[in-house]
Amino acid sequence: PNREPRPKPPPKEPPNAQAELRFLLQTKPCSRICPDDETAPETSQSNRDFSHPVYKEIALANGHINRMSKDELRVKLAELKLDTRGVKDVMKKRLKNHYKKQKLLQSAAEGGPTDTYYDYICVVDFEATCEEDNPSDFLHEIIEFPMVLINTHTLQIVDTFQAYVKPEVNPQLSDFCVKLTGITQETVDGADPFPDVLHRVVEWLQERELGTKYKYAMLTDGAWDMSKFLNIQCRISRIRYPQFAKKWINIRKSYCNFYKVPRTQTKLSTMLEKLGMKYEGRPHCGLDDSRNIARIAVRMLQDGCQLRVNERMHAGQLLSVPSSAPVEGAPPPRNPGNRE
Repeated sequence: PNREPRPKPPPKEPPNAQAELRFLLQTKPCSRICPDDETAPETSQSNRDFSHPVYKEIALANGHINRMSKDELRVKLAELKLDTRGVKDVMKKRLKNHYKKQKLLQSAAEGGPTDTYYDYICVVDFEATCEEDNPSDFLHEIIEFPMVLINTHTLQIVDTFQAYVKPEVNPQLSDFCVKLTGITQETVDGADPFPDVLHRVVEWLQERELGTKYKYAMLTDGAWDMSKFLNIQCRISRIRYPQFAKKWINIRKSYCNFYKVPRTQTKLSTMLEKLGMKYEGRPHCGLDDSRNIARIAVRMLQDGCQLRVNERMHAGQLLSVPSSAPVEGAPPPRNPGNRE
């Protein structure tokens, strides 16, 4: 016999995402970073047990956050005393990773899953000799060696280093280079040659016990600083490539993967703009560029990104570091020997 079809239950009212989060996020903002980038986990995906209940709670919270409007996101971020600047996707990412951070810290206290991270990140952005139309065989020589040190526990810029370098192959700066970088001929004429500057860099890193007492990593805005400028400079100066600079964090890759944006949106000025910030200082001043890159790195750490090494040099070639590779800090800084 034909049966009457059962009446369908009335559709449920869509939940209020803000209300759903009310009890999920009843925690104070945390000053420590969430050491986990969705695209670059601190430990290998194959070694992590995602069946632990903490990951199910995180996934549930992510679903609630995905349903929040831009205004709801801004209200919740303000309530948690988190940064409310940025486009909707950035705010969404920030809130998700705040909750994730709280749950993982709570899990760690209870003996559950957690992650590790670097104690310090050292930002480097070289300035090099250049011409308006660089010929293909032009040898770029480093003329400014800046560093900005980030403490990942306090999320603060804690120290800086800056030294100018005397070029060897093309000692006379082009007018274009002077105008672009703001570095004068008089400045480089009175500077030390690169091997002496590198010796000071190593001493500076050693004095801060990086690679011995504290785990650290180098960070750059793109691959060129290490794979091209430092590589060329070491050959010109007839010294070996320094071991501590053989692996680094390319922040453009990290930004692109973390915020899910195309690589075309990873220029320094664009990254700052998308995060609701403005450039501070003089563009193409190596130290000012490094400070602004560091500001982006700090904001990404605040948003829950795990900044980890993703590029390296091997036999003079640029290679990517897969997210499944074990995370290691840079080795203790040492002065490189001379080339044969």
